[in-house]
Amino acid sequence: MKHILIVEDEAAIREFEAINLKRVGYSVEEAGTGEEALEIYDNDPEGFDIALLDISMPGMDGLTLCKELRKRSENLGIIMLTARTQEMDKITGLMTGADDYITKPFSPTELLARVDTLYRRVEMTKVKKQVVVSDDITLGDFTLNLRRRTLLKSGRNIELTQVEFQMIEYFFNNPDTALDRTDILNRVWGSSYYGEEKIVDVNIRRLRKKIEDDPSDPKRLVTVWGMGYKWNTN
Repeated sequence: MKHILIVEDEAAIREFEAINLKRVGYSVEEAGTGEEALEIYDNDPEGFDIALLDISMPGMDGLTLCKELRKRSENLGIIMLTARTQEMDKITGLMTGADDYITKPFSPTELLARVDTLYRRVEMTKVKKQVVVSDDITLGDFTLNLRRRTLLKSGRNIELTQVEFQMIEYFFNNPDTALDRTDILNRVWGSSYYGEEKIVDVNIRRLRKKIEDDPSDPKRLVTVWGMGYKWNTN
């Protein structure tokens, strides 16, 4: 069963989301506050595939809740709901650990497309974890283990979300090769992704904070101007 946690303080919006998701086969749990959502999640931490979080809530807001959920799970799919004027909140949400965001107001078609895309990625991650892969990919000080889905830098583990792991895997399979933003988007988010290409740039910034000695002057995950990014082994 596809299991999703909806966190939204406005009952009408929460009902709209729940009805549309249930209609296509999702099992839905609902919470009106961040505190309630954490309690529900902690009671069944392995039971959820996706969390749909509104940013603006009284008490614990969506950004704080996103941080707490990401601490608990690297594999949970997280989508933030933002108002059209909350541009910085979109970026902050992604930097906090969200996988995607949806701008309000949104149609049932967009909601289902974004949730289905993320759910497929979550499921693909689970399948890959069950596949026995014997080889590591080592590039300089970094070692990517495809079976355990871990990244080590000089023997130190770097915690990655599923999106971050898929991006790193793509770079490690194509070292010293410039990868177009559109190619990265299609590879990680899928060709049917409903959102904006800038989500790639925000996730690159998030990765640099984790892997670079100086994220403002990256040496490994470098920008190829006018095209995209590459993993530099030199």
